[in-house]
Amino acid sequence: CTNSCIYCGFNHNNPMKRTILTEEEMINEYKAIKKLAPFENLLLVTGENPAKAGVDYIKRALLLARPYFSNLQIEVMPLKSEDYEQLTHAGLNGVICFQETYNRANYNLYHPRGMKSKFEWRVNGFDRMGQAGVHKIGMGVLIGLEEWRTDVTMMAYHLRYLQKHYWKTKYSVNFPRMRPSENGGFQPNVVMSDRELAQLTFAMRIFDHDVDISYSTRECAAFRDQMATLGVTTMSAESKTEPGGYFSYPQTLEQFHVSDERKAVEVDAALRALGRIPVYKDWDLALDRIK
Repeated sequence: CTNSCIYCGFNHNNPMKRTILTEEEMINEYKAIKKLAPFENLLLVTGENPAKAGVDYIKRALLLARPYFSNLQIEVMPLKSEDYEQLTHAGLNGVICFQETYNRANYNLYHPRGMKSKFEWRVNGFDRMGQAGVHKIGMGVLIGLEEWRTDVTMMAYHLRYLQKHYWKTKYSVNFPRMRPSENGGFQPNVVMSDRELAQLTFAMRIFDHDVDISYSTRECAAFRDQMATLGVTTMSAESKTEPGGYFSYPQTLEQFHVSDERKAVEVDAALRALGRIPVYKDWDLALDRIK
């Protein structure tokens, strides 16, 4: 990654070995993930390095993943509208982009160098996704940078704007709390309690009855289980934050530490014990063609 986000383990200035997965390594990762559980929704993540992991690289990763997964999302650098459109033809279903904070005055304190330092390019990227006809757009702010009520309120306004202008698109929101990273130097400016995160989740559900609310493995197992019956609709499971962490390079290059370290089958069992039915597939690319 060419960015220097001061809170991220993959900060460009952090002295650590980097890797870019080959096509063979990608396929090995896909196969390893499919062995964990009947996953059909996959999120592909890259650092921001257009020279080494640009649109062509992302497109190839999507094409290689299509035989294994029915729903593909990416979390990559903000792209041009025509690039998003090109990727939808390669099987892209959704795009997740974290604005991190909507505080324009302080944004560059956290993102001093690299493409991510361009606030307008990033925040306007959601419009480019909508213009390209991306089926699902994921939004989020990083809890720990700025006063969270203000940031989430701004995200809610942004969500309403997007829903009005790109009404055919589906939306999801996420508000991850900062976790320890590999560089270990940055300490959160704001600490959110479980009670406050629950309050925020309830408020977002009241604000929008249909938006997808997602909890990642940043949150602990007990809290995720509690919130599974209280407004949360999507959860990740057995996630790895290191490139190639499922097969090629386990236990290396970790971006941040996860909190819920349960296996996918354990998360599945916990949800069923709560009376929930885990759904691994809720969309297919073929449905996009029924118009």
